[in-house]
Amino acid sequence: MNEKQNLRLKRNVGLDYVHTFLSNMNMQSSIWVLYLAYCGMHLAQIGLLEGIYHATSIVCEIPSGAAADLLGRKRCMILSNICIAVSCVIMLFSKSFGCFAVSFVVQALGNNLNSGSEEALVYDSMKCLGQEEHYMGVYGRLNVLIEVAQGLATVAGGALAEFSYFWCYAACVVIAVLALLPVLWMAEPTQCGEAADTAGEGVEDAAEGTPAQRTIRETVKHHFAVSACILQKDVRIGKIIGFYSVVFAAHTLLFFYSQQYFADLGYNKVQISVIMLLVGGASCLGALVSEKMYRWFGKKCLIPETVIIAGAILCYGAGKAGVAIAALMCAGFANAALYPIQSDSLNALIPSEQRATLISVDSMCFSIVMIVLFPLAGALADRWGLKTVLLLLGVILLLFLLTVFCIEKESFSSDHS
Repeated sequence: MNEKQNLRLKRNVGLDYVHTFLSNMNMQSSIWVLYLAYCGMHLAQIGLLEGIYHATSIVCEIPSGAAADLLGRKRCMILSNICIAVSCVIMLFSKSFGCFAVSFVVQALGNNLNSGSEEALVYDSMKCLGQEEHYMGVYGRLNVLIEVAQGLATVAGGALAEFSYFWCYAACVVIAVLALLPVLWMAEPTQCGEAADTAGEGVEDAAEGTPAQRTIRETVKHHFAVSACILQKDVRIGKIIGFYSVVFAAHTLLFFYSQQYFADLGYNKVQISVIMLLVGGASCLGALVSEKMYRWFGKKCLIPETVIIAGAILCYGAGKAGVAIAALMCAGFANAALYPIQSDSLNALIPSEQRATLISVDSMCFSIVMIVLFPLAGALADRWGLKTVLLLLGVILLLFLLTVFCIEKESFSSDHS
């Protein structure tokens, strides 16, 4: 790899910092539940819309990851930003459940195209430069930028929504277009570290001939065969994906339904935005200390971090605003601290040529959990109340964690290698 390509790959990380910040200046994230309620949707319908979002993710996640591996991560990121902008336009002018569903489908496709693509592009850029050991720190800083951007977007979104939902979503369209600009300057990294067929040893019959001789169909078939072989051979990948999918889904539900929870307690949109800003600050701290915590404590730090999330959800059962705010901040800290650990652990086990695809498998499993959890929680909240449902969720998550930690006791107590 020549010096010019080296410089272009080094620039990718900085450009992704800009892209991450802009793409997460998404003001609808803190008010979309309130907006849908304002448009006449009840909690069961809101939960169903979130389910449609994740159903789309299940269908599109792995194909979009394969597209990123086979066609290019940069191209998929460009398409992703276009889809996000279109989704916001549809949301802006929708008034019916069907139109909202279309917006959620387009948004899910946009996020699918970006999820595996962005992470794979950054990791492989660092891998080609021999800097992958610093990836957890980069991912932690990316999470800080996410939290800062989301915090600013939360306050701005709440203030704009208090004035006009129209201007809030119009601003989202403009920001989505601006987020496209740094992607256009990125360089596509070459595959580094392993040959194309090394990772898929044992699936040579998936396609005949060398990669250059294969048809598109044979190439796609071979790619999926190799990816499936990797998952079968290394059970650690499946364990990481399954465990974190449940934990992150529980926290996501807590975060989104907190909007309605605080609204039920009498808080207005601006006050809820300030609460979410405080949570964002706690999340920034969690992302900043994640790498140091893992270097000091290894896998042992996963136990308290995940239990904090379960305990925070349980605290919502008290029905006290102060308790809920403190609990949400603690959950935000723990959740943000887990993300770099999960990403680094997963990427370290995945070959470059299948990276976006298998990262997309991770996202798909998260969507499977969400498509069950979110609509069910919404329907039960309409019947039993949000406080009761969150209390039940906290109990279920805590039991899940205790079961996993007991079964995998040796794994979670071992030092980081």
